[in-house]
Amino acid sequence: MARTYSRTVRMTAGACVFSALIATCVMLQPASAKTDNLRVITDGNWEEILMGEWMIEFFAPWCPACQQLQTVWSEFAEWGEDLGVNIAKVDVTEQPGLSGRFIITALPTIYHCKDGVFRRYQGARSKDDFLSFIDEKKWQSIEPVSSWFGPSSFLMNAMSALFRLSMFIRHCHNYLTEQLGVPVWGSYGIFALATLMSGLVLGLILVFIADFVFPSRRFAQDYHYRKLPAGQARLLQQLEDEQEADGEEEDDDDDYGGKTEEWRRADVADALRRRGVGVPEEDT
Repeated sequence: MARTYSRTVRMTAGACVFSALIATCVMLQPASAKTDNLRVITDGNWEEILMGEWMIEFFAPWCPACQQLQTVWSEFAEWGEDLGVNIAKVDVTEQPGLSGRFIITALPTIYHCKDGVFRRYQGARSKDDFLSFIDEKKWQSIEPVSSWFGPSSFLMNAMSALFRLSMFIRHCHNYLTEQLGVPVWGSYGIFALATLMSGLVLGLILVFIADFVFPSRRFAQDYHYRKLPAGQARLLQQLEDEQEADGEEEDDDDDYGGKTEEWRRADVADALRRRGVGVPEEDT
């Protein structure tokens, strides 16, 4: 009798444990579905939102308004598959590049995207409002973001890079002050020197590029003629014309290996000294 009772107790306990496991799995199933319905956008996969229809929330964990919206946004995400829209969120503290790319100035910020055309949501923030916004296509009455300020434009790419650079500098400052024990003023001094050196290097590069694209006029062939007074320039020109008329340059180049040009300039200088430099030649 005692053995039968013991077996009955063991079977009952085993059935209770099995039932509890099944109930736990059933209860956890909707939670996993919610996680799958709510997409997470990062700097690495943000281009996915350029295709199809999306509703994207930009939030920060420390923002009280964002914390209040999280429950509503998760419930709204459960309807994403039925409405044919992708529901996503972006943590601006983890993705500073996207914060600059979309010019996030307030939290939370919600964007609607349809095939790469972005519109900023300005309505109420309840689940029913979100559902009607998509189901009734209220987004069509909102003016889209200009292509100049679109997230894939050159301007916004530069803004994204600037935000990522600022976050990198902040991490470097925290590492210097917290990990290495550098004083705050010392960290500022290091960044000031780095800024000066980078500006100097960039300035030199720009000077070299400008000099290569737009060379100095001093290297132009007629620069020295333009710098001389009118009388000297006319006299030099007449002397060169006379020598070219003689037809001797071509033969001299073959005999003396290109030294004629130097001799010619010496003759011109001597002629200038003989005739009086700076005195215009009178017309006859």
